[in-house]
Amino acid sequence: MEFEWWHWIVLGIALVIAELVVPAFFVIWFGLGALLVGLSLVLWPGLGVTVQVLLWILASLAMVVLWFRVFNRSDYKTRIGQSDGNAIGEIGLVSKAAVPFERGRVRFQKPLLGSEEWECVVEESVAVGERVQVVAVEGSFLRVEKR
Repeated sequence: MEFEWWHWIVLGIALVIAELVVPAFFVIWFGLGALLVGLSLVLWPGLGVTVQVLLWILASLAMVVLWFRVFNRSDYKTRIGQSDGNAIGEIGLVSKAAVPFERGRVRFQKPLLGSEEWECVVEESVAVGERVQVVAVEGSFLRVEKR
């Protein structure tokens, strides 16, 4: 079977539409790769089937790699279970006084685990404006101590 340019365009559009149904941002790259092959066939109609399929695979994989390596980066991205170790040792400023057995609030200069301000617990009282250091992440709050 010989593929025509419009076969690739229809496949590309179908895959892009399928992205709306699939709960992952992944199928779109294969659809865009098919659209690229369709446009290539319009410009160079003599491409063989093997070249077409190879171009589709390479274009799709290149877009997937580009997405995950370049465009999907974020300085503040966190992953469950991996980021709490990076939070330990960070320095913050107390924005709401904390005493033992009563939570306070601490603010960080850059987002820590996705938020600039966290509830905190302490073993000794800290006043507003004091600097504290994170010693542990305990669920939805931080354990801090005076710096």
